[in-house]
Amino acid sequence: MKITQLRNATIVLEFTAQGAPVALLVDPMLSPQGGLPTLRYLGGTRRRNPIVELPDGTEAVLGRVTHALITHCQRGHFDHLDRAGKQFLRGRSTPVFCMPRDAEYLAARGLVVQPLAGPGRQPFLGSGHITPIACLHGRGWVGRLMEHGHGYLIEMPGEPSVYIAGDTVLTPEVRDCLTRLRPDVTVLPAGGARFDLGGEILMDGKDVIEACSLAPGTVVANHLEALDHCPTTRSGLAGLAAEAGVQQRLWIPQDGESRVF
Repeated sequence: MKITQLRNATIVLEFTAQGAPVALLVDPMLSPQGGLPTLRYLGGTRRRNPIVELPDGTEAVLGRVTHALITHCQRGHFDHLDRAGKQFLRGRSTPVFCMPRDAEYLAARGLVVQPLAGPGRQPFLGSGHITPIACLHGRGWVGRLMEHGHGYLIEMPGEPSVYIAGDTVLTPEVRDCLTRLRPDVTVLPAGGARFDLGGEILMDGKDVIEACSLAPGTVVANHLEALDHCPTTRSGLAGLAAEAGVQQRLWIPQDGESRVF
């Protein structure tokens, strides 16, 4: 299982299914730097998004993509599927897996949609299984404004199991996935995102460190240093991991970095 961090929540998983190579693109935000609106309006942190370009080598990675997987995409969540991402998927007629709630929305935009069956463990890519895990993209009044979506536990024969959390705070559902389903690799959104008002809508560094104590395998932190409303930095998170003694189990990839599990 090869995982490549492109930018923000956009990653590519490469593995084999029924003897054929698969490159699964998750939540493509492919706009150039500054091509999307700001997510902050007060204070000095306001910048157009994304605040960094896609890394060198992105074109080669995207050229291998065979399928896509969307965690959430409605109600303005362009940081998980933007116009450039839709154009990429539409232009290549890439099969797009999603939850039933998003199927009509994506099909209306010309994408080749392959909706999952809904909650519960189910067959995936012929020989494997996928289990949707509900996300909570913020609590309280700000949570009522958000699109909560789902993360996914992917299990393929002969490959490490991978849990991609989607945009969520640390919830009982996430803890249950880590402790009961025991993924070999866990990808978590660590940006600590918040708007000008209201609480955090993503895990922050302390949540990720707690998750490292629960997860049996490697934790991968993403959703970092790409959007103007995500204050967590890679260096800050690495410092917390060192203090907690979990630095060997936490991978904080740079954009464009890959690792084989």
